[in-house]
Amino acid sequence: MKQTLAITGMTCASCVAHVEEALHKVPGVTEASVNLATEKAEVTLDEGGAATPEIVTQLVRAVVAAGYGARAVTDDVFAREDAQQQAKDARELRAVMAAALLTAPLLLSMVLSSFGIAFMLPLWVQWALATPVQFVLGWRFYRAGFIALKNRSGNMDLLVALGTSAAYGLSTVQALRGVDSMHAVYYEASSVVITLVLLGKLLESRARRQAADAIHALQSLRPDTARLIDPGRPIRFNRAIPTEHLLAGDRVLVMPGERIPSDGVIEEGESDVDESLLTGESEAITKRAGSRVTGGTVNGLGRLVVSVSASAAESTLARIIRLVASAQATKPPIQRQVDRVSAVFVPIVLVIALVTFLGNLWWLGSVEPALINAVSVLVIACPCALGLATPVSILVGTGVAARQGILIKDATALELAHAVTVVAFDKTGTLTEGKPVLQAFQPVGQEPAEVVLAAAAGLQSGSEHPLAKAVLALAAARGIAAETVTGVVAQPGLGVVGVATSGPWAGQQLLLISHNGLLAHHPGIAAGLAPLVAQVMQSGWSVSWLMQQQGEALTALAWMAFGDPVRPQAASAIAGLHALGIRTVLISGDHEAAAQRVAAPLGMDQVFANVTPGRKAEIIAELRATHAVVAMVGDGVNDAPALAAADVGIAMGSGTDVAMHAAGITLLRGDLTLIPAALSISRRTWAKIRQNLFWAFFYNVVGIPLAAMGWLTPVVAGSAMAFSSFSVVTNALLLRRKQKPLS
Repeated sequence: MKQTLAITGMTCASCVAHVEEALHKVPGVTEASVNLATEKAEVTLDEGGAATPEIVTQLVRAVVAAGYGARAVTDDVFAREDAQQQAKDARELRAVMAAALLTAPLLLSMVLSSFGIAFMLPLWVQWALATPVQFVLGWRFYRAGFIALKNRSGNMDLLVALGTSAAYGLSTVQALRGVDSMHAVYYEASSVVITLVLLGKLLESRARRQAADAIHALQSLRPDTARLIDPGRPIRFNRAIPTEHLLAGDRVLVMPGERIPSDGVIEEGESDVDESLLTGESEAITKRAGSRVTGGTVNGLGRLVVSVSASAAESTLARIIRLVASAQATKPPIQRQVDRVSAVFVPIVLVIALVTFLGNLWWLGSVEPALINAVSVLVIACPCALGLATPVSILVGTGVAARQGILIKDATALELAHAVTVVAFDKTGTLTEGKPVLQAFQPVGQEPAEVVLAAAAGLQSGSEHPLAKAVLALAAARGIAAETVTGVVAQPGLGVVGVATSGPWAGQQLLLISHNGLLAHHPGIAAGLAPLVAQVMQSGWSVSWLMQQQGEALTALAWMAFGDPVRPQAASAIAGLHALGIRTVLISGDHEAAAQRVAAPLGMDQVFANVTPGRKAEIIAELRATHAVVAMVGDGVNDAPALAAADVGIAMGSGTDVAMHAAGITLLRGDLTLIPAALSISRRTWAKIRQNLFWAFFYNVVGIPLAAMGWLTPVVAGSAMAFSSFSVVTNALLLRRKQKPLS
């Protein structure tokens, strides 16, 4: 059981570690993953545990006791959070503007001195300007820093509070001593650092909100209200209720142009429905009574009465939102390593700052430059960028994937997917449509094809078997009415038997039987007919025979070949994977000819046929044993073991729930080109993570020694620190740029 909490008050990777530690201490918690970019905590309870109000209260109290804010996240929280974040951004902007207005005069003497003009504000004026910046606008750093000290650790706020307090305190001591020199006070340094940090946090917050746009975009697809039809009253008597109050069994009215509020079945009306949010297809789909509709899709020009089949919280759209949010809240393995580094980073910086102060004091023999250099070390070492480097990239990457119809269930799948070297495919329902089509129909005797096909359709009328539907579909496509056949009986292993009531075989018994069934029960007849269908069967198609039966005598009337057509995007998908340098493998339970019929035209690298579900998982393990990173693509229950055995499981959205639960990535629509797109997004996201980690470490590795040697002033250090966080987030947002389509 999992519970998501919204966390407030975190500023860097060290805060993440504190919150996780507090959550782990709550009884029943087996895992806690806190994401700085989304400000969410994903808490996993032990087996059999449930997120009862008491447990949630304990989790919230544990976080509050650690010095941070927390609240439970519900399914409809995202829109409210967006409004709250905008209000928070407005407050942050006012704080930045106030800090900038108070700090600007302090910089005046520095600016004028660069033009050779000696000017200095009176010390009491500088003190009056710097004090509200330090202790009013900068109070948040003292509060958060005190919490860190209480937890016997450090964070970004502690570094800012110590550094700016040192500069402010030294300046005040100098002012009280009456030292009247612009080089003896550093009010502008402490004020500028606080202003820059506030500005950096504002820009970072806005950029992070842009990164979370995928969630808000999905949430906006659900209408706020639904037209509930009161039971027992005419349809015109409907009332608007909040969509989240809908329950299964409710009847709602959907007017032209409105979004359907939740999943359901049409009771009345006919209309074209735009399902592009799920299918990616711009062409609307005609829906009529009995058709299923999905919440969030757009009704066309008709009026519909829909019987709700799922509450808004359990709708397809709500499940998609939860999947995306869960993926954005989880951590890939690399982030856990970064968190371990961050946990010891701040104490190490404090030691470096102390050594810097003592070393400069001994070398220079003066307190002022030694203290200023130590302040620069504290300011530039803030680990904000380090804490944001990975989660903000994951946040943007999963959002980009969701907009393309790719649901990534966890960050681990996104991280592993970048290294995939082999993609294994199931055949039926994955590379193929999963719906048999009558590919060829050939009469054997003298009767016209239309007459023979009408008899075959009559035998299959009323059957729900996929092959029967294929025969009826071909007859309907050719405008041929099914012949009336009575006494139709399905005999397992023998086929379908019935008596024709009219036409050339009136009163005669007709038999529809597979070639394998014919071979098993009438081997002599099958051997004589085999040459007629040898080439067709070598192509991998399955063959059935329509026969006239007189006692033990069978006369062939026609043969029909069934094939499962390959999905139209399969060739592009395989070509796209090859372009990425990835090998493709087909693992099918079908016979060799059928598997090769699909694999050969697509140019797949390897084929395994006649494979059992258990053997599929074994093949995946064997591929992994060759040091390949394997992704498995499947859609059925029989694919679940292989999906779980692969490094990355990819499930077709049209497949079974079992397959989707076993997979780390789900394709919302049956477009196979989403597979190379998903792997490409993973590669780009991984590249951004590496770039961001490099720059995050680069700022600190280069900046700290420069600051320790006195080559960076606190103002420059503050600018570099603020820019590092902003640049990391901005670099991650570049993932949202459109990529060239796969050829």
